Amino acid sequence: MEVLRVKIEGWTASFRYPSFISGFQPTLPVPPLSTVYGLISAAKGEVVQPKDVSIGYVFDSESKAIDLEVIYELSLGLIAKSNVVKREFLFKPVLYLYLDKLEFEKNFKQPHYPLVLGRSGDLAKVSEIKSVELIEKENIQLGKTILPFGTKGAYGVVQALPTHFTDTIPRKAIGVKPYLLMDVFYKYSEKCFYDEEKDWAVWFHK
Repeated sequence: MEVLRVKIEGWTASFRYPSFISGFQPTLPVPPLSTVYGLISAAKGEVVQPKDVSIGYVFDSESKAIDLEVIYELSLGLIAKSNVVKREFLFKPVLYLYLDKLEFEKNFKQPHYPLVLGRSGDLAKVSEIKSVELIEKENIQLGKTILPFGTKGAYGVVQALPTHFTDTIPRKAIGVKPYLLMDVFYKYSEKCFYDEEKDWAVWFHK
C-alpha cells in the first residue's frame, strides 16, 4: 500500500490527560488520535476527521522533564489569582505520521496554520515528506503509538480517549473508547503494515 509519510519534529510536546484539570499536569507518553487529527486539520486549514483519512503514527522523544508554569485562576467575581503548577513535557519529540491519501502532501508542504504537538506553545516543523510503500508482514516490532485496547500482546497505559472533536462551541468529544498508549516497541505476531525503511509496524486507525 502506498502511503504518505510525514516527519514532524519539535522542541517540546505535551498531551494532557483528560481527567487532570488542576494541580500537577502529567503528559501522555504518545499523542492521542484527537491531537493528530487536530494537527492534520491545522495543516489543511479545515476540520479533518477519521472518515476523511486513515492514519497511523510512530512517536518518540529524547527525554521527559517537568516545568513550572504560572496560571491565572478566575473566581466568580472575575478576580484573577496567579498560581504556579508543575507541568510535565517531552523533550525533542519526533512524530512519523502515515496517511493513506497522498493528496495531503500539499497541505504539509504549506500548512495553513501553525503546527503544534499538543499545546499552543509546542510548535513543530515538517522536516520530511515522502511517499512510501508499506507491505504486510508478521512478527515485526510494533509500538511507540496508540493501539486499540485488547490488541494482541500489547501493554501500556490504558486511557479512554476520543478519536476527534466537533468544530462546534463548545466542542464535543467523538468516538471515546479505551486505548493502549505504548512508548516502547514489542514483537507483534499478527499481520500488520510494515515500513521496511524504518523497520517498524504501522497500525492504521480507520
